[in-house]
Amino acid sequence: MTVLVTGGAGYIGSQVTYALISVGEDVVVLDNLSTGSRALVPKGVPLVVGSTGDRELVKEILRFHGVNAIIHFAASIVVPDSMRDPLSYYRNNTINTCTLIEAAVATGVKHIIFSSTAAVYGNAERSPVSEDDPTLPLSPYGSSKLMSEIMLRDAALSYGLRYVILRYFNVAGADPQGRTGQSTPEASHLIKVACQAAMGRRSKVVVFGTDYPTPDGTGLRDYIHVSDLAKAHSAALVYLRGGGDSRTFNCGYGRGTSVMEVIDAAKRVSGVDFPVEFGPRREGDPAALIANASRLRATLSWTPEFSDLDTIIAHALSWERRGITRSI
Repeated sequence: MTVLVTGGAGYIGSQVTYALISVGEDVVVLDNLSTGSRALVPKGVPLVVGSTGDRELVKEILRFHGVNAIIHFAASIVVPDSMRDPLSYYRNNTINTCTLIEAAVATGVKHIIFSSTAAVYGNAERSPVSEDDPTLPLSPYGSSKLMSEIMLRDAALSYGLRYVILRYFNVAGADPQGRTGQSTPEASHLIKVACQAAMGRRSKVVVFGTDYPTPDGTGLRDYIHVSDLAKAHSAALVYLRGGGDSRTFNCGYGRGTSVMEVIDAAKRVSGVDFPVEFGPRREGDPAALIANASRLRATLSWTPEFSDLDTIIAHALSWERRGITRSI
């Protein structure tokens, strides 16, 4: 049987695809290549160029390839963009997810792993935040993901689906083997931006907000290596196939790192003292988001391998030095 990976030509989706084929899974990728790249899809893995919002296309893929599980990454993910154009986020993230679930129900697919986000928590009332804490997103991006989570839960109750929702904190780094990494040239992820500045591909790094209630005034985030995140997806698939109940898991290390700490580490690892500029807060950015990931560790027997910040940055920097950018 085959796993459908939507958004499998993107940063995280391609890393998960490599993880799946490394353990003998058959995989088919669906990606519209708006931000993904053919070059990131492993050789031999079928790539269908299209949208998760195309119900008939998705059903055709599920039937033709004998798909029995879906890992759903395809989405728009930039918080400031969602503030400027919320309807496009609800269309691409929420409505298209609804269509994908409909196709799964129509073709008898019972297992779905959904790529969600810590943005569903908004300004968390406590830190680290647990999966049962209130969900009060500050951005349309977070809201679009939370709506998708609710749809998936309701569909599971009515149609016999079982799911795992993985709420990512800040994903960073690159494949240690150099096969895949963050390839969108204008990506807004801090570690990628800092590595690009170190390589001279950006003139500076802008720090958005220095007056947060944090030790150094800059935002605190929980950075997780993309390879460790990929292992969480593989473990979630094994869990569901083994009869596990539908669950939601935070994906992070339980450690907060400030924006300035990341910048200092990037300068240290790269050996480059790149320019830094300070600006106002961005709308939709919480002060701190740190994961309580004890449920993930206990239930899926997940143990991270690359939790050291310098290692995460070193892998990201190695990817940037390869000079690979998105090419459809």
